[in-house]
Amino acid sequence: MTSVDLNCDMGEGFDDEAVFPYITSANIACGVHAGDASLMMRTLVLAARHGVAAGAHPSLPDRENFGRKVMEITADAVYDIVAYQVGALLGLARAAGATITHVKPHGALYNMAASSHTLARSIARAVRDVDDSLILFGLSGSFLIEKGERAGLRTASEVFADRGYLADGSLVPRDRPGALITDADVAAQRAVRMVTDGIVRSVDGTDVKLRADTICVHGDGPNAAAMARSLRSALESAGIHLAAPVFL
Repeated sequence: MTSVDLNCDMGEGFDDEAVFPYITSANIACGVHAGDASLMMRTLVLAARHGVAAGAHPSLPDRENFGRKVMEITADAVYDIVAYQVGALLGLARAAGATITHVKPHGALYNMAASSHTLARSIARAVRDVDDSLILFGLSGSFLIEKGERAGLRTASEVFADRGYLADGSLVPRDRPGALITDADVAAQRAVRMVTDGIVRSVDGTDVKLRADTICVHGDGPNAAAMARSLRSALESAGIHLAAPVFL
């Protein structure tokens, strides 16, 4: 049976409780682009209550722009901020008796690492050095997946049901037309095709090949719960089993 993970970015100050019943992995903001220690702890507790795998969601130090603005940063600084944020969530998880299974960079850091082998290597090294049992999430076909594997980490190739794609497999920047997919039914159809056929239609009409180990639905959207529910229903109706990568 074909299997896939359904993940969501959590702990960012939105209605997480409404989304948790439909997902299998939660990427928890580590207090840099959003959230704080208390929200991190509450999100860990919610994840455990719903049987959802919990992971760290480290970001660039840019709370003003929600971590979504590209900024100049050295590879050494990226290593430091990723190790710091992952370590912080691991500490809270230990105090709560919870387990952290994965790391998924957030926003601009994620996209920068997808196309920069230097930044991707720094992220992979930081995750490995903090805890080499963690699974590294990265954009399908990106440097982040490549460098994670070279660092000896398990990786999960991620696709996006609610984001538009360019012909090269990168995501449409958020300030361009076609960046966001807001229709839950359209997103669900795209998700099923990405898993079953390994293909997504780009904004210019070409088919892009990709690997789908985990599908992201964003938790900060106004219809996040409806989107997650639609995705889960469509995937299960297509005979696709949902489970976090740690269980696959």
